[in-house]
Amino acid sequence: MAGMMGMIRSVLAVLAGIATLTVTSFAIEAAADPLMTRMFPHSLPNRAAISYNVWAALFMFAYTGLCVAAGGYVTAWIARRSPVLHAVVMGAVEVALTVWAMKSLPNEAPLRNWIVAMVLTVPTAWLGGLLRAKQKGSSHPPREGIHASEASRETR
Repeated sequence: MAGMMGMIRSVLAVLAGIATLTVTSFAIEAAADPLMTRMFPHSLPNRAAISYNVWAALFMFAYTGLCVAAGGYVTAWIARRSPVLHAVVMGAVEVALTVWAMKSLPNEAPLRNWIVAMVLTVPTAWLGGLLRAKQKGSSHPPREGIHASEASRETR
């Protein structure tokens, strides 16, 4: 029973990470795209132009990277055990979803955007998971007289 609960927690952790990165990135995009078309009407006359503009793409990669890292963090936080591994798995699932989206919607963005997104997803998810793991590790300082590795074994 405990093994089944652990597996359910793992699946839910990955799904929560995917939901986090999806909701946050779409929310930023919903606010940023109209703002950029108003601020730069000559360079970005419409939504389609945003995908093909290098500077807009760099901005998109930056906020998407932060959103993926947040997804990795949430995944690691919910998973508890093997937090970084769970974050990496979440990143791999997101890469698979990106491949599916690229095949389904090939004209939504230039190929370079799809490739950059796939290349950066796992490392940024890993960073989010690592941040949570380091945060979690620093929340239990070792007790006096006990070596740090022994104290970390006791807190598991």
